Amino acid sequence: MSVAFRSTRAARVAIYTNVRCLATASRPSTQKATFRDTLANGPSFDDFVSGTERERIVLGNVKGPRLPSYLKTSIPSGASFSKIKKDLRGLNLNTVCEEARCPNIGDCWGGKKGVTEAEGRNSATATIMLMGDTCTRGCRFCSVKTSKAPPPLDPHEPENTAEAISRWGLGYIVLTSVDRDDLADGGAHHFAETIRKIKQKAPHILVEALTGDFAGSLDHVSLVAKSGLDVYAHNIETVEELTPFVRDRRATFRQSLKVLEHAKKEGVRITKTSIMLGVGETDEQVLAALKELRKIDVDVVTFGQYMRPTKRHMKVDRYVDPVEFDNWKKVAEDLGFLYVASGPLVRSSYKAGEFYIENVLRGNGKRRAVEITLGHGPEAAKERLENVEA
Repeated sequence: MSVAFRSTRAARVAIYTNVRCLATASRPSTQKATFRDTLANGPSFDDFVSGTERERIVLGNVKGPRLPSYLKTSIPSGASFSKIKKDLRGLNLNTVCEEARCPNIGDCWGGKKGVTEAEGRNSATATIMLMGDTCTRGCRFCSVKTSKAPPPLDPHEPENTAEAISRWGLGYIVLTSVDRDDLADGGAHHFAETIRKIKQKAPHILVEALTGDFAGSLDHVSLVAKSGLDVYAHNIETVEELTPFVRDRRATFRQSLKVLEHAKKEGVRITKTSIMLGVGETDEQVLAALKELRKIDVDVVTFGQYMRPTKRHMKVDRYVDPVEFDNWKKVAEDLGFLYVASGPLVRSSYKAGEFYIENVLRGNGKRRAVEITLGHGPEAAKERLENVEA
């Protein structure tokens, strides 16, 4: 007993010696003294009113390129914007406009300025993002959420999407989706069913489908291409040399070309793609990419400035001057593209491009001139386009 008692007592003493009591003295803090000294040695009121410029402290990242004024947009607002957002939330639908943080959301959802709510909604456009808001891929430029196992598909989404679009009374709608590599068909049947529902409810609406690559399955590309759509879009995003560093490793430049080529072979009238500038590409690489696109008869190409969504994404290499965008527009037109939208704020689903494509698809053989506004910031340039015979 005495041995057990002594061992228990020794254990208690060991525990107590390792416990820090409240009375333990702490190190004297020098924070207040340091702050007091900084104030004393700093500029006085006389320094501020003397007019003598002192050394400035610059906060933030001073090494990277600064955002030019022509890339700054206003806060979205308006009756049409609010109505579209309300409809989307009520039907549990997602848009790439919101998920990808598109800078043109106010312009596209807001429609025309100074018109009635109905007229504004008629001129507004939104890009519906199907199959949820979580992607199975992780491209280095995209702000859409990623996961290896996204939530299951909503079986009511095709019907709800068709219902929302028929309410808006639009003439042209863009559908896109996250990549769903977790699904056997990559979501191709879901995509095709949505297009068929839209055509049933509103056959006058022209539908553009901006799809992924379906992991290179051309059978799934065919399924969407034959669903009744009017424009098949798939983005190469960047030049071939930078693709492994910009896109998810499961996406390749050549695979994207095969998707666009196969869609054309399936009878799609217009194929479309988009290229981001400002990620480190060279002029020679961009020109080579455009020539590859023309080899497979791609009709429409858009150029836009890459803008870093968050600090977790790849950095902007440079902000491309609007003059360079104009030059690439001319180069692409000379190569034979049907339509080219090129500007710092241009995105794949760009309202001006959709307006022109709609005129082409609805063409009745008459040549009709229209004017659209390209997004070059506050001082936007107007471009005169002519409808082609269809």
